[in-house]
Amino acid sequence: MSLRLKFNLVLILVFLVGFVAAGIVSYQLLQNNARDEVVRSAQLLIESALSVRKYTVDQIRGPLEEAGDAVFRPQTVPAYAATEVFSEVRKRYPEYSYKEATLNPTNPRDRAADWESDIVNRFRQVDDVKEIIAERDASTGRQLYLARPIKISNPACLACHTTAETAPPAMVKVYGPANGFGWKLNEVVGAQLVVVPMELPQRNAQRAFITFMSSLALIFLAVFVVINGLLSFLIVRPIRQLSAVADKVSVGDFREAEFSEKGRDEIAVLASSFNRMRRSLEKAIQMIDE
Repeated sequence: MSLRLKFNLVLILVFLVGFVAAGIVSYQLLQNNARDEVVRSAQLLIESALSVRKYTVDQIRGPLEEAGDAVFRPQTVPAYAATEVFSEVRKRYPEYSYKEATLNPTNPRDRAADWESDIVNRFRQVDDVKEIIAERDASTGRQLYLARPIKISNPACLACHTTAETAPPAMVKVYGPANGFGWKLNEVVGAQLVVVPMELPQRNAQRAFITFMSSLALIFLAVFVVINGLLSFLIVRPIRQLSAVADKVSVGDFREAEFSEKGRDEIAVLASSFNRMRRSLEKAIQMIDE
C-alpha cells in the first residue's frame, strides 16, 4: 500500500467521522431553531389574542356598560372578539388558528374537540401547569400548539355563567339556556389554543441542512485535491526520485547526479544525508578497487 493511499484513507476516514458528527449536530440545531421559531410565532399570536381581550373589556364593554346599554352584544365578549379577529387572520393564513376551547361553552363554536378536551382536563387536574407547548399531526401536516388555561378568577364572570335564570336574558335569548352555565370560581373551564404549522420552518431547516452539508462536502473535496497536490509535489515525487537514485547506487551505479538539497525541510535533510552516504560509499568502493 502506497504512502499516498494510506494518507488518503486516513484523510477520508477523518472526514467521514467529522461529516457525520457535523451532520448530526447541525441537523438537531436547525430543527431546534425551527421549533423555537414556531414557538415564538405561537406566543406572539396568543399575546395578540390577550391584547384583543383586554382591549374589548377596557375600551368596548366597559364604556357600553357605563352608558347603560342593556342590549347584549356578542362583540363585547372578550372570547368572541378575539376569535373573530383571528377568523379574519385565517382568511389569509388558514394554517394558523386560535380557539378558546371550552368544555361547556356558551357559544357552541367554542366547544372543545376531543384532543382539546384532553388539554383542558390536564389543566384541571394539575393546577401548576400554566402553559402547554406540544406537537400533533393533522391533515394539513405537523402542527405545534400552545395552550393556556381559562380560569374563572373574576367573580363578575359568574353573572353570566352560573345559571340561565340569573344570566342576562338578552344573552340567553341569543345562545339559549342549555350551555355555558354551572361555572364555578377558580375553576378551569377551557383553554386558549393557538395552532401554528411547522411545515414551512421545518422545510427551511431541511433546505439549510442540505446546503450546509453540500458546502461541507465541496470544501472537503477542494481540500482533498489541494492536499493531494501538495503531497505529490512536496513528498511523494521527491521520495520517488530519491528511491530511484538509491536503487541505482545500491548496485554500484554512481552515474546519476546527486539529489537536490533545496530547502530546509525534512526531505532536504534526507537528501543531504543520502548524498553524504553516497559519496562515502563511492569513495569506499574506489579504495577497494585500488
